[in-house]
Amino acid sequence: MSSATRILLVDDTPENLDVLSGILEDLDCQLIVATSGERALELAARRLPDLILLDVMMPDMNGFEVCTRLKAELATTEIPIIFVTARADDISQGFRVGGADYITKPINADEVRSRVRHQLERQMMLAELKSFNRELEGKVRERTAELTIANRQLREEINERRYMQDRLNYLATHDFVTRLHNRNALEAHVSELLARIQVQDISASFLLIDIDRFRLVNESCGCIAGDELLRQFSDSIAGLLTRNDFFARLGGDRFAVVTYCDEGDKGLALAQSILKHLEQFNFQWEDRQFKLAASIATVPLTRIMVSYDQVMLAADEVIFVAKREARGGIFSYEEAAKRSNLHKDNINWASRLVDAVHNQLFRAWFQMIEFLPASAGSAKPQYRLEVLMRLWDAAHQRMISPGEFIGPAERLHLIPELDKWIVGYTLNLFAQHPQLLERLDMVSINLSAISIREPQFAQFIINSFTTYNLPAHKFCFEITETQAIVNLDSARQFMQTLRELGCHFALDDFGSGFASYAYLHQLAFDKIKIDGIFVRDMDTDPAHYAMVKSIAEMATSLGKEVIAEFVETAEVAAQLHKLGVSWGQGYHHHRPEEMNYQALDKCLS
Repeated sequence: MSSATRILLVDDTPENLDVLSGILEDLDCQLIVATSGERALELAARRLPDLILLDVMMPDMNGFEVCTRLKAELATTEIPIIFVTARADDISQGFRVGGADYITKPINADEVRSRVRHQLERQMMLAELKSFNRELEGKVRERTAELTIANRQLREEINERRYMQDRLNYLATHDFVTRLHNRNALEAHVSELLARIQVQDISASFLLIDIDRFRLVNESCGCIAGDELLRQFSDSIAGLLTRNDFFARLGGDRFAVVTYCDEGDKGLALAQSILKHLEQFNFQWEDRQFKLAASIATVPLTRIMVSYDQVMLAADEVIFVAKREARGGIFSYEEAAKRSNLHKDNINWASRLVDAVHNQLFRAWFQMIEFLPASAGSAKPQYRLEVLMRLWDAAHQRMISPGEFIGPAERLHLIPELDKWIVGYTLNLFAQHPQLLERLDMVSINLSAISIREPQFAQFIINSFTTYNLPAHKFCFEITETQAIVNLDSARQFMQTLRELGCHFALDDFGSGFASYAYLHQLAFDKIKIDGIFVRDMDTDPAHYAMVKSIAEMATSLGKEVIAEFVETAEVAAQLHKLGVSWGQGYHHHRPEEMNYQALDKCLS
C-alpha cells in the first residue's frame, strides 16, 4: 500500500479505534479517525479517504445512516464502506444501504487486513480504469492523423481496458474467498429465474446450505484456516454439481445452490448427495482435523414465489426449524411446515410479522394484578395491571398469543418495533383517559432485552412520556430474565436513564434462568416477578413452595417488591400472602381482556 492511501476509521469507542489502528499500522496507510457520525461525514467530505471502516452502533447517528448520507453525495458516493458489527442481523441491512463488505466483532486482525486489502485493491483498479479511460480518449484525439501507425498500440490498450473491466465485473459478482458467485449474482440469477417461471413450465429448487461448526474452526485455528475451509468446501461441493447448477456463497458459512429439476425432486436428491459427500470430507489444519456437517433447506421455486427476498425468507425459516430440530439434516419447506405445529404459516413468520406491523394487526390486552393484603381483608384495595400484546390473525379469525410470535420477532429483530407499538398505544390510551391512570397504582409493560440495547430506545420512551404528558412513576417496565441480557453496560445505562425519569423495573420470570441473581446485583431492578411455573402448583408441590418461599425471603432481604404470576386458586393466593408476597397475577384474580376504556373502567370500579 502507499502512504498516500487514506483510511477513515469511524467508531464512538476509542478502544476500538486503537485496536483497528494497530491492526492496520503495517499497511503503511494514512489513518484518519472519527468518533461520531457527524465527524465522519465532515472528514469524508474534506479528506476523501480511499476506504471507510464504519461502526454500526453509534449513539448520535448509526452507521447505516452515515453510509446512506455518504452514498447520497457525489463526492463520496464511490468510497467503499466496510461495516464493523457484532450482530449478524446488521449484515444484510449494511449491504442494502450500500456497504461493500463487513467485519464481525470481536475483531480478528487477519480478517480485517484481508478485507481491507481486497477493497483497496478494488478501489485502486477502479482508479486505474478511470485513468486508462482518460488516457485513451486523449490518445484517440491526438493520434487520429497517425491512425495507421498507432493502430496496433491502440488495440493493446483497448485489450488492457477490457481486461480491467472484465476483472471488475468478476469482482462485483464473485466472492473473493471461494471464487464462487456472491449474494448479488445469486439475487440477479434467482430474480431472472422467477420471472421465467411465471411464463414458462420450469421446475427448479433452491438449496440453502449452512455449515455446522464452522465457527469452531474459525475461532480455534484463525480466519485464515476458516477461509481455507470455505475454499475446500466450495471446491468439493462444486464437483457434485452440473453445468446448469448455480452455486453461490451468501456470506459467513452459508451457501446456496439453484438447480433445475427436469425429473423428480432433484433438489432433495442433490441435498442428500451433499450430506453423504460431507461424511467423507475431512478438513486438516496443521495438526488438527475436523469433520464437517451441514444443515440444508430445500425450497421449491414455483409461481407462488415472486421475489428473491421471498425465497430467502422461506429458506431462512426452514433452516431455523432444521437447526432447532436436529443439526446436520435436510428439511424441505413442506416438512418444516409440518414440524412447526402442522401449519405452513408458522414457518413464515418473517413475512407475517412485516405485514402485521404494516397493517396494524397488533392488539393491546391487559390483566389486573391483585393486591394480596386487600384480598385477605387487611388493607384497602390497590390496582395494578400488566399490558399484554396479541396478534390478530385475519385469515383464521383468531387472536394469536405472544408465545407464538414473540420468539420469531426477537429472532428476526422486529421486536423493537413491537415494543415501540405497545408503549405508544398504552401511553396514548391513558393520555386520553387520565382519570383511569389516577385510579391505578402502576401499569406494567413488557420489554425485550433486545429492545433495551437499541441506542435510541430509551430516548423514544422519554419522548413518548413528554408527548403524552404522563407521570413516569406510574409505569413499570418488565424485562424477561429468560431472554439473555448480552450487554450489561447498555442495559444498565438504559435502566438508569429511565429510573431518573421515575420509571420502575421488574425482573420477569425470576428463577427460570441461571442469571437471575447476577442480574439483581448488577442491574437496577426494584421488583421481582416469580416465574409462574413455581407458583401455579405451590400448594401441592413442596419443592415449588420452597422455591417461592426462598425467592420471597431473598427479595425481602434485598428490599425488593415481589409479584407472583399464575395465581389460579384461592389456596395459592393465601399461601403467597402468608409468605409476604404483596401482589398476585393470574386467572384467580382476572382473565386477560382487550384493553379499552370500557373494560378498564369496569375493572377499576
